[in-house]
Amino acid sequence: MEDLLAALRAIAEPTRLRILALAARGPFCVSEFTEILGQSQPRLSRHLRLLNEAGLLERLREGANAWYGLPPAGSPGAALVQAVLAHLPPDDPGLAGDARQAARVLAERAREATETFRRAGAEWDEMRALGLPAEAVERALLDLLPRSGLGRLLDIGTGTGRLLELLAPRIGAGLGVDASRAMLALARARLARAGFAHCTVRLADMYRLPLADGSFDTVVLQMVLHHAETPGAALAEAARVLRPGGRLVVIDLAPHDNADCLQRLAHRWPGFSDAEMRRLLREAGLAPEPSVAVGGPLEVRIWPALRVPAAATLEPALPR
Repeated sequence: MEDLLAALRAIAEPTRLRILALAARGPFCVSEFTEILGQSQPRLSRHLRLLNEAGLLERLREGANAWYGLPPAGSPGAALVQAVLAHLPPDDPGLAGDARQAARVLAERAREATETFRRAGAEWDEMRALGLPAEAVERALLDLLPRSGLGRLLDIGTGTGRLLELLAPRIGAGLGVDASRAMLALARARLARAGFAHCTVRLADMYRLPLADGSFDTVVLQMVLHHAETPGAALAEAARVLRPGGRLVVIDLAPHDNADCLQRLAHRWPGFSDAEMRRLLREAGLAPEPSVAVGGPLEVRIWPALRVPAAATLEPALPR
């Protein structure tokens, strides 16, 4: 009762209702809320703090910025927030004005993200930078996965958020993590442009994910492991946050002798053989499924695997 009353008191204020309506479009930082709502930062910070403490907003720290979005599905405050948002009048002039301002801020965010990324000199998409058949890989991934019911998806090394955008229609909620702030800026712009408010991104280290055990139904690592110093450790951490019976998908290069990848693009590993990847997956507590090969200048492989319960027995490991 006390928790519910506290949440209702937090919601029952005009500015805080406007904040929740904006957060339904995707996460915003404090300065963006200030610009959209035309209120001072100290005042808005107080509103955001009250909503966060009541479990009605999720606060994610990223460097000097804090991003505020709706709480994840299944959290205590999520159902209440959705019920309240469903009762907001769609023709309210104040909310319509906020939506127009939010669209302008999101457009500006996209422009700044593009300029930041261009100045950084990074490649927008590593697959395309390598001349790989990105469209064919995406089609193979879509054919591999169910058309719906993927549940909560985690995209490790999300980059520009392309996989989140691709799989958004098939998932209940999506989270992308990356260690690059420039990449996250691009991913936020991409997701906002597509209107996928159920997908968010955050700064995180793939070796120490700030996420609960078994909290995702599907985990994807695309073009990530060849950069990893210890691929096995990254896979073990990915398996930790995957629920028993959930699916992990690794998309990466098959073995190759392209020296440019190791030098210009700082690859740590020259691809992975099928036997090697299956061994790594088993050691992480996963049961490998048949892989899929996509040909091109460099062969790309898709390795799916299931998270097995702790008591289950995996097939014997292949010789090293």
